[in-house]
Amino acid sequence: MKTGIVGLPFSGKTTLFNALTGAGLDAAAMAGGKRDAQHAIVKVPDVRLDRLNEIYQPKKKTPATIEYIDLAGLSADEQKKGGFSDQFLGQLRTVDAVLVIAAAFHNDNVPHPLNRIDVNRDFNLVQEEFILSDLAIIENRLQRLEKEMRVRKTDAHVKEQALLERFKGALEGVQPLRMLDINAEEEHLIRGYQFITLKPHILVPNIDEKEIGRSEAIRAENGDWEKIPQTVVLPISAQIEMEIQQLSEEEGDVFRQDAGITQPAMHRLLRSSYELLGLLSFFTVGEDEVRAWTIRKHTLAPQAAGEIHSDIERGFIRAEVVHYDDFIARGNMAKCRAEAVLRLEGKEYPVKDGDIINFRFAV
Repeated sequence: MKTGIVGLPFSGKTTLFNALTGAGLDAAAMAGGKRDAQHAIVKVPDVRLDRLNEIYQPKKKTPATIEYIDLAGLSADEQKKGGFSDQFLGQLRTVDAVLVIAAAFHNDNVPHPLNRIDVNRDFNLVQEEFILSDLAIIENRLQRLEKEMRVRKTDAHVKEQALLERFKGALEGVQPLRMLDINAEEEHLIRGYQFITLKPHILVPNIDEKEIGRSEAIRAENGDWEKIPQTVVLPISAQIEMEIQQLSEEEGDVFRQDAGITQPAMHRLLRSSYELLGLLSFFTVGEDEVRAWTIRKHTLAPQAAGEIHSDIERGFIRAEVVHYDDFIARGNMAKCRAEAVLRLEGKEYPVKDGDIINFRFAV
C-alpha cells in the first residue's frame, strides 16, 4: 500500500515523513520545489504478530508494510501559475491513498506561503487542484471518445461516455469523485484513469504542541471534510512526533505521556489508512516464518493465497483457518483442532481480519 504525502511548502510535510519513517530528509529542500519524490517502507506494528512470534519462535518474523512517498512541495513558480505540475500529479496518481497536510502551527521562523494560517483554505486549495487535474483527464478522454465513436460506436464506448459525463458534472460542481456512487462495472471501466479525487484522503492539520490536547476539537472544527466519503481528518503535531521518533522506545513513551499523545502518529495513520482502504491482515505461521499479509476486505481464500504465491492460488484446494483470538485462547493448533475452531474453508470463504491460515494446494 502506498500513501503519498502532499501539501503546500512549509506545511510540515517532510517533517511528518521523517516522523513516520525515521528518515532524515532536509525539509527545506523538499519544500523549495525539489522534484525527486522520497520513498520509505514502514513496518506495520501489530501486537498479534508479536504474540505469534513469541509462541512459534520462528527463524524470521515478517510484518506487513506500507510505503510512504514524500512528494515535492508546490514551488514558488507553480504558485504563481496557480497549479501543481504534471510531474507532481503523475507521481500522485500511483498511490493508493493521499495524505494532505496543512499548517496549523505558528512559528515565526516558518512563514506560511500565503501569509496567514487557514487550514480549511489550504485543504480547499489542494483539493481544487486535484479536481482540475481529474477534469482535464476526463475532457481529453471525451474528445478522443467522440472521434472513436465516429468510426465505430460500441456499447463500451457509450457506457464510458455516459460515466465520464457524470464525473465531469460532479467535478464542475467542485465535488470530488469519491462523493459519487460507483458500481463494480463502472469501477472497472475507469480503473486505468487513477483519478486523484477518487482516492481515499487523510487530511492532517499540523498543529502546535500546545494544541495536542484539543485534537478532537480541531477534528470537529474541520468536520465538514469528513462528510465526504473516504475522507478522515487527523490532527498531528509533526514536529513533536519527529522528535519522539528519535528517542528510545522507553523515552518516547514517557514523552508521549507528558505531551498527552495516546498513540504514535504512525499507529493512528495506519489505522486510518486500513479503514479507508478497506484493508485487513491475515497470518501464516510456522517454524521458518511468522508473517502478516495485507489484503482488501471480502477477499476470497484463493485470492488471499495468491498474495503469497500465484501457484498457491492456481492450485488452491482448501484453507485451514483458525482466528487469532481462538488460537490464543487455546494456545496451540492441536487444541484448536480438538475443539473444532480450526476448520477447513473452500473457495468462497472471505478471509477475516486476524485469520491464521494454512493453504492446501496442488500444482
